[in-house]
Amino acid sequence: MTAVYTSGAADSSRERARVLQLHPPHMRVRKHQSHSLHQGERVWAETNCYVDLWIELLHGYGLDPRAALAFTVTQDFEGDQFTFFKFPLEDLDKLYGLQVQELAIYDSLEDRIRTQTQRGHTVLTEVDAFYLPDTRATSYRQQHTKTTIGVDYIDPRSRRLGYFHNTGYFVLDGEDYEGVFRQLPELAGRPEILFPYVEFCKRARPSLSGTALAEASADLLVAHLQRRPARNPITQWRAAFPEHLEMLFERGESAFHLYTFNVIRQLGSNFEFLSRYLVWMRERGFAIPDSMPNAAQRIATESMVMQFRLVRAITRGRRDPCHECFNVLEESYEQIVEPLAALIR
Repeated sequence: MTAVYTSGAADSSRERARVLQLHPPHMRVRKHQSHSLHQGERVWAETNCYVDLWIELLHGYGLDPRAALAFTVTQDFEGDQFTFFKFPLEDLDKLYGLQVQELAIYDSLEDRIRTQTQRGHTVLTEVDAFYLPDTRATSYRQQHTKTTIGVDYIDPRSRRLGYFHNTGYFVLDGEDYEGVFRQLPELAGRPEILFPYVEFCKRARPSLSGTALAEASADLLVAHLQRRPARNPITQWRAAFPEHLEMLFERGESAFHLYTFNVIRQLGSNFEFLSRYLVWMRERGFAIPDSMPNAAQRIATESMVMQFRLVRAITRGRRDPCHECFNVLEESYEQIVEPLAALIR
């Protein structure tokens, strides 16, 4: 169960002060409700672990993650996958005053996390999702997969950990705690298991807000549009797709899940976030025509349609080139990135 600190009607002010003194905010399990980007009607409920984590972490800091979504205009097709999109750390610094640094793990991951969380920082570390209870529908106690979590609470005595992951905030304990920190007997004394890559986030300066935040976000959009793909990335994917389709039929269901995550989901979820970002900009007074966020959302929707078509094709053993889907995706892309670049010149 998640331990939270609340004040009932019978609590005295003295007792509340005592609780706060013993458990300052950065040393207590938080109460957290997912950001609006992870609620309501969405085509892609999850994107990738890093982006979803940062949305909830920023929200947990009381910040609006939509201001930092300008980077979505840079997504390209990389030959075998779409860009695994991530918040650029320099954008987080400029908008929110957050500094992210690599954390050296020179003896114990547990000790390093304890030190940083006691300083009010959040630690972003790669862990095995096999031990994350929030992944019950996929990895938990089923398969070993790498993922990133953001830890802001740790209690080694009770073996409890509070962490951001995917679309929310969760708590683990007991054997899961020991598994995450590789303290289980079967994981001990194995030098081939290397320390994970770890970062920590500290709030170095106050965040921008209001008009200053919107204007800084617009400046980032201008900079990111200068890094936009030289050619329509969906057209490039279309050219490579026949070879991809043959691979899917040769390798079967296991390859399908990996392919759709790294190709179709990354495309669809990226443009769903771009749609939300353009709406956010328009609400702040920027002249963004309705056609642009609508076209971005159409890419999100059509990507899901294409994923379902591929499922059906593989199940029936009939190759589907998905021409209609590609037509919609290509045309929609042409209505977004280049017109947006022309609009802000």
